Amino acid sequence: MDLSITVVVGGQFGGEGKGKVVSHLCRNDNFDVAVRCGGPNSGHTCTIDDRPVVLRQVPVGVVNPATKLYLAAGCLIDPDVLLDEIERFDLTPDRLKIDKNAAIITEDCIRKENELGLREQLGSTLSGVGAAVSKRALRNPPIDLAANHPILSPFTCDVAEEVMNGYKNQKKIVIEGTQGFGLSLYHSPYYPNTTSRDTTASAFLSEVGISPLCVSEIIMVIRTFPIRVGGNSGVLFDEISWETIQKESGYPHDVSENTTVTRTLRRVGRFNLALVKKALNANYNAKIALMGVDYLDYRNKSKVALDELTSKTRDYILELEQNLSTKIGYIGTGPADKEIIDCSTIEDKARG
Repeated sequence: MDLSITVVVGGQFGGEGKGKVVSHLCRNDNFDVAVRCGGPNSGHTCTIDDRPVVLRQVPVGVVNPATKLYLAAGCLIDPDVLLDEIERFDLTPDRLKIDKNAAIITEDCIRKENELGLREQLGSTLSGVGAAVSKRALRNPPIDLAANHPILSPFTCDVAEEVMNGYKNQKKIVIEGTQGFGLSLYHSPYYPNTTSRDTTASAFLSEVGISPLCVSEIIMVIRTFPIRVGGNSGVLFDEISWETIQKESGYPHDVSENTTVTRTLRRVGRFNLALVKKALNANYNAKIALMGVDYLDYRNKSKVALDELTSKTRDYILELEQNLSTKIGYIGTGPADKEIIDCSTIEDKARG
C-alpha cells in the first residue's frame, strides 16, 4: 500500500504560508481529506474567487468541494468562530467532521487570558486557546467537549478512526498544522514567548491520533523574511521595517502585513538559518516550501516557472538547498494561491 498522509508545518513563527500550500495540494493534487489541528488563535489564508479568505477553524481544504474536512481531537474550538465558518461555506455533517473529544473554548477562557495580561506579556491573540489547554490539562473542572455541545454534536465522530479508514482505502490526506516551530512550547529556543503547545509534525499527528508510520511526506513552510505578531512577542533576529523590504525588492506599493486574527501590524526580520535548521531537525526529511521570493525581488512576482525567477533568486534557492541539505518543493511568488511554483511538477516534466 502506498503511504498517503502529508503533514504541513511551519518552520519559523507562523504566517509562513501553510494555508497556501494546503490549498495547492487540495486544488491541484485532489487531496481527499484535510485535517485541521490547533485553534482559532491561528488564521490560515487561502484564495477563493480571487479574494483572500482567512480561516480560523475550518481546514483550508474547503477550497475543493470534493475534499472532506476534519477537526482533530487536539483542536480547541470557539463555537462562534466555527459556526460562522460553517454558515459561510454551507458545511453539513456529511462534509465537516469534528472529533468528539475536541475541546470547547468558553468566554471564561478568553476572560482569563485578558486578566493575565497575556497580550502585553507575550503578544497573545487572547483567543482563549492557552486557557483552554490549561483547563483541559487540570481537569478540575473538566473542559466541555464537542460531543456535548448542542449545535456541534451532530458533526462529531472519531476523527482518528475516520482518517485511518481513509488511509487504508488509499485516500490522499493532508494534516494542516498551525503556527510555527519557533513558537513550540517544548522546542522553541524562545520560551516563554511561545504558543501553548507543540508545533511539530509529531505533535500534529498526536492531535489527530495516528501513527507516524502512516506519513509519506512532511512539508515545512518557511518565508524569506520571517514574521511575528506585533508587540512584546519575542525574539526576531535582525528585525527590519516593511519599508526596507519594499525598497530592497522594488515593490511599487506598500507590502506591510497584518496578523490574520488581531489585524495588528506584523513584525518582520531577516532570514535566520539557525532556526530553520533546528526546525528541520525536528521535522526531519521534510520537503521545504519557500514563500516570499517576491520580497527578494518584485520581478519574481506571480511567476509560475523556476526559469522565470531572477538569476540572483535562483542562486539564493540553490544556496538554501545546500545549507539545509534538502530540496525546495514549492516556491511562493506572491500571496495568492495561484502564485506558486510546484517543483515536483517541473521534475515530473523533466522525467517525462
